Amino acid sequence: MPYDQPPTAGRSNTESVHPEVDTDRLHGGRGRSDDTPIAREAEAALAALSRTIAFPRPNRTRTFVVANQKGGVGKTTTTVNIAASLAQGGAKVLVVDLDPQGNASTALNVDHHSEIPSIYDVLIERYSMEEIVQPVSDIEGLYCAPATIDLAGAEIELVSMVARESRLQRALAGYHSSMDYILIDCPPSLGLLTVNAMVAGDEVLIPIQCEYYALEGLGQLLRNIELVRAHLNPNLHVSTIVLTMYDARTRLASQVADEVRTHFPEQVLRTAIPRSVRISEAPSYMQTVMTYDPASTGALAYRDAAREMADRWAARETVARIPVQQDDNRTDMGINAEVKR
Repeated sequence: MPYDQPPTAGRSNTESVHPEVDTDRLHGGRGRSDDTPIAREAEAALAALSRTIAFPRPNRTRTFVVANQKGGVGKTTTTVNIAASLAQGGAKVLVVDLDPQGNASTALNVDHHSEIPSIYDVLIERYSMEEIVQPVSDIEGLYCAPATIDLAGAEIELVSMVARESRLQRALAGYHSSMDYILIDCPPSLGLLTVNAMVAGDEVLIPIQCEYYALEGLGQLLRNIELVRAHLNPNLHVSTIVLTMYDARTRLASQVADEVRTHFPEQVLRTAIPRSVRISEAPSYMQTVMTYDPASTGALAYRDAAREMADRWAARETVARIPVQQDDNRTDMGINAEVKR
C-alpha cells in the first residue's frame, strides 16, 4: 500500500497493519487494555487462583530429595514453590529444611532461630518430628520442619553416631501415613546430610539451571545416587528434573534444555521455570511466589510443574491398576500387565 493512500474506512493505520492483540490476556488471563492496572492485576490473580483445582493425590506418601551439589540452581526456591503448589492443589505436604542456611524455613515464614527445636534436634534424637514440625500460616495443608544454624555442625557430630546415614529415615517413618508429599531440601553438597536425605527418600528431584556449569556437576550427583542405591537405599531413583532460570531469549538456555531432555527424556518436566523477578522477591517478604504474586509467570510455571508431577504419578497408578486376564484365568495387575498386552 502506498504511504500516501488513506487507510481503509473505519480502521486506523495501526489496526490495518497490526490487528489488535490483547497481550495482557496472553500473560495470566488479564483483562482488556482499557481496564485500570488494579483491575487487570485483580483479574489476573483470580485467573491464576482458579487454576488451583484439586490435583490428583498419590495413594502413598511420595518422598522427594531435592538435590544438586551446585549452589544457586534453585533448589530451595523449587522446593518451597512446588510444595506450596501441591498444598494449594489439596495435598498435605511436609517440607524438611536440611540446609543449615535455613532458606526454606525463611521462605515459608517459619521460626528458625537458635532456640527453636529443629531438624538438627531430630537427627541427634533430642526431639521427635512431631515436636518440631510447624504449620505454614499462609497455606493450608503445608508444614515445615525448620533448620537452624546448629545443623552446620551436624555433619561432624553424626560421624561417630550409630546408623548415621539412616537417622532421618527413622524420624520420617511416622509421617508416611499422614502426608501426601515430603520434600527434603538438601544443602549444596554431597555430605552426610545429603546422604541422610537420599536414604530417607525414594525419588530425587533435580533442579538444573539452564547454563553450562549446571551440567558439569550432574554426573557427580548421579554417581553418588548410584552409590546410595547400591549400598543404602535400592528404591532411590531420579524421577523428576526441573529446568530452572530458563531464558528463552538465549540460545544457551535452549541448548542446555535440549541436552538434558535428550539424556533424560522421561524425567524432565515439560514445564521450564523462567527467570522471574517475582520469584526472587518473594523470600524477602517471607512468602513463596504462590502467595506473593499468584498471577506471575513464575507462579504459573511452578503450578504447572506441580500439576505435571501429580498427573504423571496418577497416570502410573492408573496403569498399575489395569486388570489383565491371563490364559490360566489369573488376573495380573500393574505395568507388567500392560507390557504383556
